[in-house]
Amino acid sequence: MANSKGWFNLEAAGGAIPDTQFFEGDSAFKFLGLTRTQRLYGFFGCLAAGFVLSLLGSIFLFLGSLASFAILYAIGTIISLIGTGFLIGFTKQLKMMFKPVRVVATIVFLGSIGLIFVGAFVIRSDILCIIFVIIEYLAYTWYTLSYIPYARTAVLKVFGM
Repeated sequence: MANSKGWFNLEAAGGAIPDTQFFEGDSAFKFLGLTRTQRLYGFFGCLAAGFVLSLLGSIFLFLGSLASFAILYAIGTIISLIGTGFLIGFTKQLKMMFKPVRVVATIVFLGSIGLIFVGAFVIRSDILCIIFVIIEYLAYTWYTLSYIPYARTAVLKVFGM
């Protein structure tokens, strides 16, 4: 089984996956000399760490610790976003985030992270924190769908819009 085939077998793919597809040269981590596989590990590591921190933050929310929730949840979200720097670089990511097709979703997404802090530290409302988290996930989903051709149109048709 040394010659295994599969969509995630990066080493066997060799030059079959173009470097420019996701691995642009302006990666913030280019100076480290990371290989494509190492950059993927970095991306998935940040994604996993961000998910775990956000999950821990959510547990703290239901235990009644709004401050711990807001801090862990926000750090988790930011670490997840940093992970994409391993793939495409921070400069390119910021340019893509603020393209006209995704600028509204980006602003709502980033704004909802700030509103989670407002709900936790200023208003001190569990319900508002949950509402802001839901808004954040919806904005992030809409933002992500903008990268898939016709995905937003398909979602709107499913919901009869």
